[in-house]
Amino acid sequence: MTGPTIAVHHVRAVLSGAQRAGVDTVPLLQAARISPLLLGDERARISADRFARLVKEVQRATGDEFLGLGPLPSRRGTFAMMGLACLGCPDLGTALERAVRFYGLFPGGPEMAVTVGGEGGAGACSDGSGYGAASRAGYGTGSAAGTGSGYGAGSGYGAVSGLGAASATAEFSIRTDLRPYPEATFLAESVMIIWHRLSSWLIGRRIPLRHARFAHPAPAHAHEYELLFGCAVRFGSPRTAAAFDARWLAAPVVRDEAALTAMLRRAPADLLSRREYGTTVTERVRRTLVLALRAAGPARLPEAAEVAARLAVSPATLRRRLQEEGTSYRRLKDAVRRDAAISSLAAGREPIAELAARLGFSEDTAFHRAFRRWTGTTPGAYRLRPRAAGGAAGAPPGQQS
Repeated sequence: MTGPTIAVHHVRAVLSGAQRAGVDTVPLLQAARISPLLLGDERARISADRFARLVKEVQRATGDEFLGLGPLPSRRGTFAMMGLACLGCPDLGTALERAVRFYGLFPGGPEMAVTVGGEGGAGACSDGSGYGAASRAGYGTGSAAGTGSGYGAGSGYGAVSGLGAASATAEFSIRTDLRPYPEATFLAESVMIIWHRLSSWLIGRRIPLRHARFAHPAPAHAHEYELLFGCAVRFGSPRTAAAFDARWLAAPVVRDEAALTAMLRRAPADLLSRREYGTTVTERVRRTLVLALRAAGPARLPEAAEVAARLAVSPATLRRRLQEEGTSYRRLKDAVRRDAAISSLAAGREPIAELAARLGFSEDTAFHRAFRRWTGTTPGAYRLRPRAAGGAAGAPPGQQS
């Protein structure tokens, strides 16, 4: 199966809270089928499903949905109850207000806010102090406007499209300064990723971000941020925030309790993955490339001009739109090949020569050079090293695949 992969520095970050609490992390890694040997390799990557399993294991071991990284634990089940609170909302704006207020009831969690305003996002604010702030500013409709309750059926953002300016921006931000906390960079990344993906999940459509900014300095893996968020990213900002078109706040919540139960059963995999709702060119191109690799027979990744024709745009337009989204056709093609290679080697069943051919490499040596550039090692060494710890691709003994 071809899917995104996770860099090993995220694995170390997930484990750090448990390690400080004195938890033996080796069984957690084994339960997630991740070799402890991979932690010492800066270029190592693991599949998203194994990373999601590791997050679950750490949450179970620490009893904390914040993985032991925050000042106080967030009891398991808190996120699920917040999700239930959001399901009864008429639209995304009301759901985000309710979620912000929900987490504001618990000490130790990050203080969050949703603001609506002009191009910069400054303006009406909901920060957990009560609903109706946006309504009092003229962004809401119905009987709850101005009451501060926000629970009325008419308290949604149905009139947000009437702001009168196509450039109106909504912004989700973290007001708590996370920088003093251990793994502050990972905490900020995780909160912003999960809230963006949760918002998209609630309305069944991926929300394109206009930009994202972080209070922490640019980390060593700063180049990954544009792929994670699909937009321009800045570091060293006054606060951590992500901005999007305010009209998305009026989008109706389409999920029900059964969908929430299914999502929570798979969580955090569904929230860590970029669901391809087709709202960005990057996702549509990536989906085209992934499907080409899954096609029967010898794989042949289409050229940029072919993909442009499928999307009914010119090659120049495709290049420009990908550039606006912070990527390029070559980078997407390289990432799809890399993730497919790592997934196959983790499964341990496909001969390396066949894998190279399936990924479209004309000869094995070209594949080996590319894989060394991606991971710092050869395909054979990458496959064999986890087995030395017991099990293919980090599987504990008896769980080889």
